[in-house]
Amino acid sequence: MSEISREILSVGDLNRAIAASLEDRFDTVWVSGEISNFKAYDSGHWYFSLKDEEGQIRCVMFRGRNGQVGFMPQSGDLVEVSANLGLYVPRGDIQLTIQTLRRAGMGGLYEAFLKLKAKLDKEGLFDEERKREIPTHPRSIGIITSPQAAALKDVLSTLARRAPHIPIVIYPTLVQGPDAPAGIIAALKAAQKEKAVDVILLVRGGGSIEDLWAFNDEKLAYAIAESSIPVVSGVGHETDFTIADFVADLRAPTPTGAAELASPRKDQMLQELDAIMQALLQRISQRVEREAQTLDQLALRLNHALPNPDRMREQIQSWQQRLNQTWLVRMENWKRNQTHYQSQLEMLNPQRTLERGYAVVLNVHEGYAAARKPGELVTNTEYEIRLAQGSVSVEFAKVDQKTSTKHQ
Repeated sequence: MSEISREILSVGDLNRAIAASLEDRFDTVWVSGEISNFKAYDSGHWYFSLKDEEGQIRCVMFRGRNGQVGFMPQSGDLVEVSANLGLYVPRGDIQLTIQTLRRAGMGGLYEAFLKLKAKLDKEGLFDEERKREIPTHPRSIGIITSPQAAALKDVLSTLARRAPHIPIVIYPTLVQGPDAPAGIIAALKAAQKEKAVDVILLVRGGGSIEDLWAFNDEKLAYAIAESSIPVVSGVGHETDFTIADFVADLRAPTPTGAAELASPRKDQMLQELDAIMQALLQRISQRVEREAQTLDQLALRLNHALPNPDRMREQIQSWQQRLNQTWLVRMENWKRNQTHYQSQLEMLNPQRTLERGYAVVLNVHEGYAAARKPGELVTNTEYEIRLAQGSVSVEFAKVDQKTSTKHQ
């Protein structure tokens, strides 16, 4: 065949032929590698590359598929994917169209996670209509976690900073291992039986899928769904997702985030109280003005209707004095109550304690946690000491622990 008689293909025709050949040659393949250049577009689709020591390949995972992954991948993650091999015709790039994606080495657990997630979703346990409102001003907060968990310290610190007036009830349990699901369920039942809290924080720090597997338990999912008390989940890091997250009434990205979502800020409460006071005073003023206008109208009608206006005028003045006196008494009562509430709030102000000559020692490297025991003070560590009129940064050169004594 001569050069002239050969068929000349366009670039697009050649790419389509290559794509068809690849699709015919390869069925669904499983590929493992490290994610790089991960991008999640507003459309919901994911684009990235898989690479290892010997090469890399482009990948795409469309929104209808990546909704079942259960975590947000990041560049550097080691994953396993099942995909169709093809060629993106406009650019001539070979790419994998991914059907499923899981963390490398966790195939069995991940498959079980997806299977249980699909089952519970079908049963409606994830429906927003089923979930309960989280109280904006809880009277008390329950925490279900391990007493040894680092997450507990973070949660307690956040609650102490945001809402020190709210009582805390801790329901201790294991949060890792085969006995953890039963322990968490028992803690949930104990909280519901005692009826001592208005909201429950289910928290645990980050870890591998094996570490967090207790929160993928089917019985635990039903227990959370059936809880009469709203549940806020704060399990793992922001990219970690468990079955408990999907069933809970509210999912927080971290344990600290759960504490923030469940507790009102003290300064915000003070602002709300001030707004209520201003609205109350305005309503009182409007009521007084309205009643005064009504009184003027009645006085005018009496002047025209009664035969003895002088006597009636004296009665009107007497009634007006009595009304004014009554309102004055009420106003004094409201003002007295307002002063009482303000003094109660002022007692909670930490600044007042500092102004009495006290100081607080904060560990800068521990998230500004306040030192409570002598053993928490060490040398060569930066501390911040807050006083009534400012603060200073210090490092202790020497720390001698004194034996505590009781004042007689």
